[in-house]
Amino acid sequence: MFIQTETTPNPATLKFLPGRVVIESGTAEFRNAADAAASPLAARLFEIGGVTGVFFGYDFITVTRDGPEWHHLKPAILGTIMEHFMSGAPVMGSAGTTVDPDSDEEFFDADDESIVLTIKELLETRVRPAVAQDGGDITFRGYKDGTVYLNMKGACSGCPSSTATLKHGVQNLLHHFVPEVREVEAV
Repeated sequence: MFIQTETTPNPATLKFLPGRVVIESGTAEFRNAADAAASPLAARLFEIGGVTGVFFGYDFITVTRDGPEWHHLKPAILGTIMEHFMSGAPVMGSAGTTVDPDSDEEFFDADDESIVLTIKELLETRVRPAVAQDGGDITFRGYKDGTVYLNMKGACSGCPSSTATLKHGVQNLLHHFVPEVREVEAV
């Protein structure tokens, strides 16, 4: 098994591409070892000293570190991912465990439903694929008074360039197609 790695705009996060599907649909984010109990793979990754976050996309895993440099952590992470996939164990726990498809409820005024549908379509077709390339995800959380609220995950969460991505990239794109959008905020 050959696992590729890619840097992300977030220097504390590295993207691992195992060459196979990691999670069939949605995404899963684990911000600490307690959250990782839902995933045998995430739990094993949190056993590595310095790992502070794990994110699963369709065909990639991003790992966030706090502590040792990547040249110290990377071999242990690669070994853990390889061992996990070679064992045939599931990435997520029992069938009853659900992937986090944005567990927090969305909020918006019913009168703004057509605006929200357009925003969601733009996020799905233009923003999320680009963000996934960088090892993260961005999802709709809400819309109120011209402000779009988004949830940033994986490599995007805590990334130094995430503010620029939101303000210059996503905000400009949404405003171009939906003039009612005046601002974009991360939640």
